[in-house]
Amino acid sequence: MSEQKPDYSKIFETEFLPHADALKTFAFHLAYNEEDANDLVQETFMKAHRFIDRYIAGTNAKAWLFKILKNAYINQYRKRSKQPTKVDFEDFISYHDTDEDGGATGYLDLREELFQSMMGDEVTNAINALPVDFRTVILLCDIEGFKYEEIAKIIDIPIGTVRSRLFRARNMLKENLKDYADKLGYTDKRGDKGKEEE
Repeated sequence: MSEQKPDYSKIFETEFLPHADALKTFAFHLAYNEEDANDLVQETFMKAHRFIDRYIAGTNAKAWLFKILKNAYINQYRKRSKQPTKVDFEDFISYHDTDEDGGATGYLDLREELFQSMMGDEVTNAINALPVDFRTVILLCDIEGFKYEEIAKIIDIPIGTVRSRLFRARNMLKENLKDYADKLGYTDKRGDKGKEEE
């Protein structure tokens, strides 16, 4: 009796396609251009389809797709910069979530709700103004909700570097958005805590 082949079209439809909007947002923040972002998403889905037999159904599809997109962006950037080296698809296609919980691909948390409904042009512009390494970790962590371990796998850096970049990126954002926050009436009370206790 032969082993039954997975239903790849069902996997593509149920596990990959639901992440199309998140991929497009991420691609746009990397490329700054609607057309390039669409090309990146299309290339991501084409590669995901082509190598779907390497994906383990039920694992973290979102992280797998984001890694493909990130590498497609690097290849596109290098092509434009006339750098010959490419990220080999084989190097990252075997990404699979190793966490016990299997990854909550259909999560919805407060951060996502806030960013979807309240992220104005000033915040978007401040994120886009960050250097790409810092912008990437902010997008993956604070907007897409990936864990540090997942981010480390997606962008191929040690977890300590993820933490460091995230800390620096948040500080840059805080500095860049200070005037905007003041204008909206927000105040940073963290520094006042010690004074109140005196």
